[in-house]
Amino acid sequence: MGRGYRRTSGSPALGLLLLLRLPWQVWGAEAFRGNTAGEPVIPHWVLDGRPRHMVTLEEQVSKLEVGLVALKAEGQGLLLELEKNHRLLAPGYTETHYGPDRQPVVLVPNHTDHCHYHGRVRGFPDSWVVLSTCSGMRGLIILSSNASYYMHPWSAEDSKDFWTHKIFWMERLLSWKGACGHRDPGDKRDMASLSQATRIRFLTQHRNLNHTKQRLLEVANYVDQILRTLDIQVALTGLEVWTEQDRSRVTSDANATLWAFLQWRRELWARRPHDSAQLLTGRAFQGATVGLAPVEGMCHAESSGGVSTDHSELPIGAAATMAHEIGHSLGLSHDRNGCCVEATAEQGGCVMAAATGQPFPRVFSACSRRQLRAYFRKGGGACLSNAPDSGLLVPRARCGNGFVEEGEECDCGTGQECLDSCCLAHNCSLRAGAQCTHGDCCAYCLLKPAGALCRRAVGDCDLPEFCTGTSPYCPPDIYLLDGSPCASGRGYCRDGACPTLEQQCRQLWGPGSRPAPEACFQVVNSAGDAHGNCGQRGDGSFVPCAQRDAQCGKLQCQGGEQSALVPHTAPVDSTVHLGSRELTCRGAFVLPGAQLDLPDLGLVESGTQCGPRMVCQERRCQNTTFQELELCLAACHGHGVCNSNRNCHCSPGWAPPSCDKPGFGGSVDSGPVQPESQDTFTLAVILSFLLPLLPGAGLAWCCFQHPGLHLQQCLSGSRRDPMSSRSRHSSCRDCPLGSVHPMELGLTTTGEPRPLDLENSAGTQEPP
Repeated sequence: MGRGYRRTSGSPALGLLLLLRLPWQVWGAEAFRGNTAGEPVIPHWVLDGRPRHMVTLEEQVSKLEVGLVALKAEGQGLLLELEKNHRLLAPGYTETHYGPDRQPVVLVPNHTDHCHYHGRVRGFPDSWVVLSTCSGMRGLIILSSNASYYMHPWSAEDSKDFWTHKIFWMERLLSWKGACGHRDPGDKRDMASLSQATRIRFLTQHRNLNHTKQRLLEVANYVDQILRTLDIQVALTGLEVWTEQDRSRVTSDANATLWAFLQWRRELWARRPHDSAQLLTGRAFQGATVGLAPVEGMCHAESSGGVSTDHSELPIGAAATMAHEIGHSLGLSHDRNGCCVEATAEQGGCVMAAATGQPFPRVFSACSRRQLRAYFRKGGGACLSNAPDSGLLVPRARCGNGFVEEGEECDCGTGQECLDSCCLAHNCSLRAGAQCTHGDCCAYCLLKPAGALCRRAVGDCDLPEFCTGTSPYCPPDIYLLDGSPCASGRGYCRDGACPTLEQQCRQLWGPGSRPAPEACFQVVNSAGDAHGNCGQRGDGSFVPCAQRDAQCGKLQCQGGEQSALVPHTAPVDSTVHLGSRELTCRGAFVLPGAQLDLPDLGLVESGTQCGPRMVCQERRCQNTTFQELELCLAACHGHGVCNSNRNCHCSPGWAPPSCDKPGFGGSVDSGPVQPESQDTFTLAVILSFLLPLLPGAGLAWCCFQHPGLHLQQCLSGSRRDPMSSRSRHSSCRDCPLGSVHPMELGLTTTGEPRPLDLENSAGTQEPP
């Protein structure tokens, strides 16, 4: 798992590694010349209340943490309030390129010393600004949903001074449209010829390498701004430019390029840990595909990444595509009709729309946010939600910036922004009596007790996690070690999931679907056409499956719905003769031009069992070894399973770490397990209904069991303090529920602290 970064609100953050494949199109002012009308503008930094030309402040400006920029757009004076995006670059951020000898050259710049800003326009409450001040100012200025500008330095050929810039009304820029990675057929512009006319091929001069890196940082800065609408922050852990040779195979086949890149990424992760790697290339893919990423691939060793092309003059174009692909990695599908109410098509629409154009989308829809919550609830994206490393993203502590930094107990933003009743905004400290502000193990400003369930197991290959009682965060997500059997032996666990043919058929065709007989796979997938194959070659032709690999090609099912549950796919029925029998085999064909930014969902998933001790890998049925799993299981003494950290997760009744002593189960990674902790919430709900009936029920039982007692004796016995010694030895001591204290039950079974009244007292708890 990659390292996690977290905002104080509990939102996750993405450790991103960005890679660039050359030759590359470097867009600059030349890209706009002759394309659209803009007007000259001279932006000024406002220092000490006085406007100053930026050319005289080049060195000083690069060190500004916050600043004001004044400019005019169409006669309107604008004041930009800027703040350096401190967390754009993670500590330890590296920049890598390759020398003529093809050996890597690794630089470790100061991660706080950059020139990329976020901000807003004073007087415009819905505004936001993404700006780079490297060698002039360039970036996007959004005043409202209907008004936005793009500013950049004027071409040296058209201007006599350094400080004159050009500003464009975004809606007047040339439009490019696409649908899921392809252009609207009505758009006659040829992107290939446009790229050829406007791009500057990368040269080996140091100056151009720096310009290329700065453009990539601009792209990352936009991706960060876009993903913040999902409350996810991007921290760039590294940037790599392939200056001499491709490190993985890059072709016009987007799917082949993606999987080759993801395979190479495994080696990359070993030397540079990260949550997701994104490859940006200047090469055009077949058709009009502009990006591709595996669905729900985030944090998985073999699928946490994507590929995108730079298809626009504006960095936000590549950023919108990359954010879309990261969205797929986070389990987001394309927005259905009616999902996007946050922005109209004329305003750019939403990021996960199937069709996009210019202006480019900048926000995620409510549907996407719901899908993301569901993805996190089922344990997805675990590497984004691990407890933060103390001081991991701490450039300079400042109370009120929304991040918990050294010397702070909490940070809920400014006094006007703070909505956290557990935190004091003016000094970033906890209110009296509060123990925490957020986290899965924090409730009502108090830590949940040790053993409270904070993340349920989802599916055959997942494991539960429990609060430690000392941290507001749930322990990192863990799951069964790869290779563990699942689905009653029909599959092997892989990155916390259990891929089986049965599960994939149900996902594609509904609950009544099941895998077709093996003959369907053998006959249909040996054809080597669009309906039956084991993948595509670089030239677009299909690879026929060898007999051994047939179950790793196109998925063949029977039964279920007539139409696929996955959009933009069509059923393809084939008839196969097996002796005197006729078999109907159903596959899914992805319609041309649809879902081009997703892998072919009609193919069998990697990791699916295709024989005894064999799994599908790269469209081949390959032998797999279970040596690591078998060694781990041997250390668990037959009383547990192995988790993804290669530690024993013990069965109930046995204690970690080796499951050879009595205990409550769990592992050294799961947090302490308490008896019946997984059923406590249900028990508490039942008790909330039963408790009002307890006195009457206890009284009736007492008098029924002890008919010699007077009614008053039972009444007096039931009224005594149930926790006192007198009560336990009263004449009604045999009443079975006589010693139950409702408040004790509530605290020990729910795992939830009682609400803390922070407004009325300093740590005093009121009875519920």
